Amino acid sequence: MKNAQPTFAPHMSDAAVTTRTGKNWKQWFAIIDKAGGRKMTHQEIVKLITSKHTVGPWWCQMVTATYEQYAGLRQAHEKPEGFEISVSRTIKSPVGLLYSSFASAPSRKEWLKEDGLVVRKATKNKSIRAAWKDGKTSLEINFYPKDKDKCQVVVQHSKLGSAAAAARMKAYWSKALDRLRGTLQS
Repeated sequence: MKNAQPTFAPHMSDAAVTTRTGKNWKQWFAIIDKAGGRKMTHQEIVKLITSKHTVGPWWCQMVTATYEQYAGLRQAHEKPEGFEISVSRTIKSPVGLLYSSFASAPSRKEWLKEDGLVVRKATKNKSIRAAWKDGKTSLEINFYPKDKDKCQVVVQHSKLGSAAAAARMKAYWSKALDRLRGTLQS
C-alpha cells in the first residue's frame, strides 16, 4: 500500500470544504484514517461519511476521492472505471456553430486531427456522448452558452487505462480545442 504524499495538496481549498461540510481537509483525513480508511474501498468510505456526517452526495464523493489521493489509494484523475480528464475552452462562437463543429463529421475534420468520435447520443446545442476511436474510452462533450456569441465547451474523456494515457489525452484535447478556437475565431 502506498503512503500519503507529504506534499499532497487537495484541489479544493480548506475554506471551500469547511464551508460545505463543516470540516477542513486535516479533520476529514483524521476521521477517515481513524476509521481504517486506508484499508477501505471507495464505497465503504462513502458509507462511513454518509452514515456519520451530514454531507451532500457531491461533497461526500469529493471528500472520499480527495482522501484516497491523500492516502495514496488513488492517483489524480483516477476513477473506479479508469482515469478521467476534462478540458474546457470558452470560444467566441454561437452555441449552434460550436455544437456542429463536434456533431458534424465534415466539420470535425477541419480541426480534429484524428477523428474517431462515434456519437452515441446527442442533445442539440447541449451535449454529445460518444465513444472514442479506440472503442474503449468515452467522451462527454457539454456546451454552455455564455451569451449569443460566446460558448464554453467541456470535453470529458473517461475510462482511460493509465495516468500516462490521461496526460496524453489532456494534452491532445487541449491542442484540439485550441485548433477549434482558431478555426471558429479566424
